[in-house]
Amino acid sequence: MDLVEEIAAVRAGRGNPHAMLGEFRRTAVLVPVVDGGLLTGVFGGIRWIYAFTDEPAMARFARAKDTAPGQEWEYEAVLGARLLDAVVPEADGPAGVAVNVADEDGSMLFPPVKGIVPDAAAVDVDADVDAGADAAARDGGAR
Repeated sequence: MDLVEEIAAVRAGRGNPHAMLGEFRRTAVLVPVVDGGLLTGVFGGIRWIYAFTDEPAMARFARAKDTAPGQEWEYEAVLGARLLDAVVPEADGPAGVAVNVADEDGSMLFPPVKGIVPDAAAVDVDADVDAGADAAARDGGAR
């Protein structure tokens, strides 16, 4: 299945979230570029990088944002894995990826949580567990 099909299956309750994440990681998505940076929005204290599976999905978002008819958007094709593994950790604060956000039945969020983004960028990594692991590493694991 392609990414759109994987998202639809997960949203319908019959898909595999791990397969969907894997497909996202392998898929080149379109990311609008504004003033030299990626187009993002903040919701719930998280910066969301907007990504789209194709130009029509991006155009639906542009219409929803009341973009002037005929206005062109600059964008880059970026692998989902690069967004999650390289771009999200460089964000100033918690960040995730929002795919096809203008498509009510076809959107999907990839939040900054363990298993989706690197642990250093995840908001749900327990600091006490990390501190214990650091202490164990310092003393050779002796406890």
